[in-house]
Amino acid sequence: MSENSRATSTPHTIADHKGIVGIKPLSGGGSVEIAFDPTRLSETEIRRIAQEHIQPVPGDFRRCALRLDGQACEAAAARLERRIEKLPGVRRATATYIGRVLCLTFDSSVTTEPAVLAGIKAAGANIHPLEPSSATSRPTLWQRLRSGDLNEEASCALGLLFLIASFITERSLGKGGLVSWLYVGAYLFNGQYGVRSAIASLREKTLDVDVLMVLAALGAASVGAPFEGALLLFLFSFSNVLQRHALERTQRAIESLLTLRPEKALRKQNGAAELVPIETLSVGDIVIVRPGELIPVDGVVIEGSSHIDESSLTGESLPVSKSVAATVFAGTLNQSGGLEVRVEKKSDDSTLARMVKLVAEAQAEKSGTQRFLEKAEQGYAIGVIALTILVLLIPWLIWGESFTFAFYRAMTVMVVASPCALIISTPATVLSAIGGAARRGILIKGGSHLETAAHIDIVCFDKTGTLTVGRPTVTDILTGDGTHATLSAPLPSPATQALQICAALESKSEHPLAAAICTAARNIGLALPESAAFQSTPGKGAEAEIGGRRYIVGSERYFAEIHASGMEPCLSAAAALQAKGKTCIWMGLRDGDSVSVQAVFALADTLRPGVHAVIRQLHKLGAKKIIMLTGDQSAVARSIAEEAGIDEFRAEQLPADKVQAIRQLKEEGSVIMIGDGVNDAPALATAHLGVAMGAAGTDIAMETADIVLMGDRLENIPLLIGMARHAKNVLTQNLIFASGVILVLVAGALGFALALPLGVIGHEGSTVIVCLNGLRLLAYRPPKHWMAS
Repeated sequence: MSENSRATSTPHTIADHKGIVGIKPLSGGGSVEIAFDPTRLSETEIRRIAQEHIQPVPGDFRRCALRLDGQACEAAAARLERRIEKLPGVRRATATYIGRVLCLTFDSSVTTEPAVLAGIKAAGANIHPLEPSSATSRPTLWQRLRSGDLNEEASCALGLLFLIASFITERSLGKGGLVSWLYVGAYLFNGQYGVRSAIASLREKTLDVDVLMVLAALGAASVGAPFEGALLLFLFSFSNVLQRHALERTQRAIESLLTLRPEKALRKQNGAAELVPIETLSVGDIVIVRPGELIPVDGVVIEGSSHIDESSLTGESLPVSKSVAATVFAGTLNQSGGLEVRVEKKSDDSTLARMVKLVAEAQAEKSGTQRFLEKAEQGYAIGVIALTILVLLIPWLIWGESFTFAFYRAMTVMVVASPCALIISTPATVLSAIGGAARRGILIKGGSHLETAAHIDIVCFDKTGTLTVGRPTVTDILTGDGTHATLSAPLPSPATQALQICAALESKSEHPLAAAICTAARNIGLALPESAAFQSTPGKGAEAEIGGRRYIVGSERYFAEIHASGMEPCLSAAAALQAKGKTCIWMGLRDGDSVSVQAVFALADTLRPGVHAVIRQLHKLGAKKIIMLTGDQSAVARSIAEEAGIDEFRAEQLPADKVQAIRQLKEEGSVIMIGDGVNDAPALATAHLGVAMGAAGTDIAMETADIVLMGDRLENIPLLIGMARHAKNVLTQNLIFASGVILVLVAGALGFALALPLGVIGHEGSTVIVCLNGLRLLAYRPPKHWMAS
C-alpha cells in the first residue's frame, strides 16, 4: 500500500518509523510515494507521520461532503473510493453506504468542484448535497410514502401479506397455480431490497451477503421449498429495515439539535423590529433576543446582559454570563435579560449546523476493525460459496444422499454462514458511539479516532487554558502586619478592607491584573467606593484618591525604588508566593512623599474546578502516566502539577519541544494530547490522538483536531476514554455473539438437519440484536463512582 504526499523537502527521517517499507520520489519533484505495512500502520497513522516530516506546499485543498444514496455493501463502497481517488485533483475519498455519506478532499488548483461531482456521478455514485434535516424540513409520513422513501418498508409489508396468504392457501388447497403466483408475489416484494443490493455489489465485482441471500432463496425454490425461500427474503428485508431505522436514529439524535434553533428571528432594522425566517438573516444584521427565547444565529452581543444556557452545544450544565462583546451561539437559551446580537455567521454556517455536519462526515471515517471486516467480507463470501458447494457435492456424489436433501442442507449452510451480523456489528457500534458523544459536546471525527481512544494509556495536557482557567485570579492577600489570608476561606476584616480599596483603585485601570482584583472583590460581594484623581505610571504602577486618602499600587521593585516603609513583614511571604509562580501586587498609602505598605495581593492562573477528580478518573481508567507540557517557568509548572496531582511536568516548552516530547512518549505507549487546538496544533498532530478543548466557534480547532470538545468541561476527557472503551467492549460482544451464532447454526445445519426457517430466524435475529446492542451507546452514562468523585 502507498500514500502520496506533496512535499518540498526529502523526507529522509520518515524511514525511521517502524512499518515504513520504502520512500520513492515521484516525477515532477512535488510528491513522494510512501510504501508501508498496513498490518503495522493504519492509514490515519501514515498520514500523521507524513505531516510530521514533510513540509506541505501551500495549496487550495477543499473538503466536500455529500449524501451517498444506494444499496450496496461496504466492500462496494471501498471500490467506489478507489475509483474516485483516480479522478484528477482528488486526494482522498471515504464512502459508506451504511452511513450514506461520501467525503472527499480535492485540489481546486487542479480541478473544480463541478468537475469532481461530474466525475463521481460518472463513477456510478448516486450523490446529493449533504443537508441535515431540521424539524421543519423533515417530511411527513404521507410525503415519505409519495416520494418513495418508504418503498422498502411498503414492499416488506406487502411481501409479508403474500407470504401469509401463500402459506394459508398451500395448507388449505395444496400446491397449485394460485399458490405458485402467491409465492411469486412474496419473492418479488420481499426480494426487492436483496436483489437490488446484490446487483449493485456484482456490478462492483464483489460478493457479499446480499448475493448469498438471493442465491439461497432461489436455491430453496428450486428444490420445492418456496416457503423457506420467501421467509428468508422477508426476514432479510425486515432485518435490513430495522437496521436502517436503528442507524437513522443515530443521525436523528444529532440532527435533533437543530430543532433547538428557532425558525424565525426578530430582526431590528431602521428602528423597527420584524419577525423574519433565520435563513434570510445576513452577516451584520441586528436581532433582538428576549428572555426565555433561543438564540437564532451565531453572533456578538452589542447591547444588554444575560445568562445563557449553552448545554445543548457544549454540555455545560451551568448558565454562562454574557454581556457586551461576548459571543453567543445558535440553539442556546437566553435565560434572563434582553439582548441585541449582531449576526456573525449565517444560519447554515453556525457552530451548531457545522457540528451536525461534522458528525455526519465522521460516519465516513471508518475504524480499522470495520475496514478489515469489509476487506475480509469478499474472501469470506467466496469461502461460504465454496463450503456450500462442498456440502452439496460430498453427500450427493460420495455418500449417495438425494440431491434434494443435500441441496436443502447446502442452502441452509449458505444462509447461516453468511456474515451479516459480523459486518453490521462495527458500523452499528461506532456510529452510535459517535452520535452519543456528540450529544454531550464531544465531536469524534471518525471511527479510527474512537478506536484509538480506547487504547490510550498516556495523557498529556497543555497547562494554560486547559488545566487552568487561562486568566489571573487573586489567590492570597498579605496585610501590612504580615498576616496571610487566602480567598479559598472567609477573609479577615483587614484583608477585606484592603481588597475593597485596591479594587476601587484598579477599577480605573485597564491592566489585566487590575481586572482580576476587581473580579475578586465582586465575587465576595464588596461594594467599591468612589475613586478620584487616578494616575497611572506605565511599567510601574498607579494611584488614586479613595475616601480622602491617596493609595498606590505597583510591583515590589517599584515600592523598593520609592523606599516604601513596612515592606519587611511581607517580603519573605511574598517571596514564597512568587516561588510558586504567583505574581505579587503591592498596595501602599501615600502621605506626601512617603509610602507605607498596606497589603500584598498574589495572583495566579488557577486550576479549573474538578481537575483533581478528572486526574483520579484517568488513573482509574488505567492511565499509566499523566503529563503536563507548558511554556511556563519551572516554578509555575511545578506548583500547578503538585496542586493538580499530575505525575510529571515539562516546563519552558516551545512548540517544537512539545512535539519532541510527544514523540518520546509515543515510544512508551498510546498518547493523547489535550490543548486549545491552535497554539498546540503541532503537538496535537504528533500525538496518537489530538483533542482540542473549548472549540465552540473556533474554526481552526474544529477542522484540524481528531476530537473536538465543544466546551471547557475537562471531565469530558475521561468520559471520552470511558465511552471509547465501552464501545470497544460492545463491539467485542457483538463480534463474539455474531461469530458464536454462526458456529452454532452451521453445526446445527451440518450435524442436526437444522430447518432452513430456523436458520433464517437465527441468522437475521442475530443481525438485529447486534444493531440494538450497538444502539445502547446513544444513551451511554459514566459509572456512578465517577459522578460521586
